Amino acid sequence: MTDKQISRKEKQLGLTGFIFKPMYITMKQFIKAVVNRPQTILYPWEKMATPDAFRGRPGLIFDKCIGCGICMRICPTRCIDLVEVDDLKKAEGEEPKKVKRPRVNLGRCLMCGYCAEYCPTDAMIVTPDYELATFSREEAIYDPYMLQHDWKPGYEVHIKEVLPSEVNKVFEPRLRIEHKDIPVLDDEKCISCTRCAKDCPVDAVTMVEVGVNERGRPIRKPVFDAEKCISCDTCVEVCPKDALTMKEAL
Repeated sequence: MTDKQISRKEKQLGLTGFIFKPMYITMKQFIKAVVNRPQTILYPWEKMATPDAFRGRPGLIFDKCIGCGICMRICPTRCIDLVEVDDLKKAEGEEPKKVKRPRVNLGRCLMCGYCAEYCPTDAMIVTPDYELATFSREEAIYDPYMLQHDWKPGYEVHIKEVLPSEVNKVFEPRLRIEHKDIPVLDDEKCISCTRCAKDCPVDAVTMVEVGVNERGRPIRKPVFDAEKCISCDTCVEVCPKDALTMKEAL
């Protein structure tokens, strides 16, 4: 405030009011804060309650995961990759089977929930965990075992799909994708190696005999079950001759 503004205030309030009014306001706010609960909390000793549908770090339900890799492909920041780990299910006296499970770099994660939204088995979930500070970047990389989290209702995220033609109509959003990409086979490139059938996480590929070769041996080609297929691209990636491509479903 300028000298002219101060002198004008003194004339309006008087010298006593000009001095004691700010003190009165300060004391009033102090008493209000003592009697009522303050707006701030004593973090980290006190924690704020997270709202419903809060999206914290991704979590994993290990037993539900089939290692399809959809979470890895849908991630906008490419912070998810698949790593081989020992399966938690094993019989006594047997070596644990190697399985592929997601690993997440939380230093790059947006907490968008896409991995949980597109997971076909609801193995990926969003958790209420938000205290993710670390002393190094390596500590922010969560392996499949560290990602594990107890499931509670509301942790899963379901897809809500509405067609453009239904936007202005009274339709309930779908809880699953109905328009999926479909694998398409190039017969000339296929060598009948059966890699697609072996690596399919949902057993949607069946090798069917379509004839015999010059030596009299059966020729088998993959046939895809559209109902089982989850459009994960695994068959396309493992094909050694690039005989498979994904056809966009319109």
